[in-house]
Amino acid sequence: MDYKITHTTVYTYTETVPICHNEVHLTPREHPRQARLASRLAVRPQPASIDTQLDYFGNHVSFFTIEVGHERLTVTASSRVRISEPAPPLPLATPWESIRDRLTNEACGPFFEACQFAFDSPHVATSRELAAYAGKSFMPGRPWLDALLDLTRRIHTEFRYDRSATIVSTPLDEVLRLRRGVCQDFAHLEIGCLRSLGLPARYVSGYLVTTPPAGQPRLIGADASHAWVSAFSPDYGWIDVDPTNDQIPSTKHITLAWGRDYSDVAPIKGVFIGGGRHGMSVSVDVAPLSSDER
Repeated sequence: MDYKITHTTVYTYTETVPICHNEVHLTPREHPRQARLASRLAVRPQPASIDTQLDYFGNHVSFFTIEVGHERLTVTASSRVRISEPAPPLPLATPWESIRDRLTNEACGPFFEACQFAFDSPHVATSRELAAYAGKSFMPGRPWLDALLDLTRRIHTEFRYDRSATIVSTPLDEVLRLRRGVCQDFAHLEIGCLRSLGLPARYVSGYLVTTPPAGQPRLIGADASHAWVSAFSPDYGWIDVDPTNDQIPSTKHITLAWGRDYSDVAPIKGVFIGGGRHGMSVSVDVAPLSSDER
């Protein structure tokens, strides 16, 4: 499937902002199932400088500075990507404890890159409570993939999607207690569960293509930023799972970036002077391309 993505963020201010510095992760990254066909970042007012480079995790990150007074800032990222279906993972009987021990023993060897994702990060603190919750899926001797998919299913069924329940900084112990949150919370929760057992997991940011109800047109700007999890096993490599929807991501999940948690891959973050009160609006549109548009 080929898609065209338009992600527009608008900041408004009640007073003039004389200068701002910003960092954005809005360029889809490439991986074996995703090719980036085109990408463009448009900023208004015109930045004094803009630069794009790869961050530590291999994501494209752009930096820009605006040095003219403004009361409105618009950032629009336009991209085209091609997504292919993943091969279904073969069921293997390797117990999850064997994978944990193998990664622990070989962390400085061929799996060093993966094992970096087994430790605490700014938004994901491991705990005995998370290990206990994960333990209901990761029972002794259970195959790693079976346990991973069961944990994903449990988070989907036992937690309620609620936009008003949490904020970016809500700690995982509160998410676990509330049993509600948004995709970011559920991704952090599953990552915390896996890391609390000594298993590597990383945070993936991107988009989820939405399907309108039967007989209704697709709404422009109705698609959403999304987050899910990628877990590692030497037998499989990285496998993505989406606890919000209880899915293995396929052609409707578009990857922007990955890192330890949300703090590594926030779509836009920055600092500014002045501005008084400010507001933000985000519009995301993901449209499948016809053969004539490709």
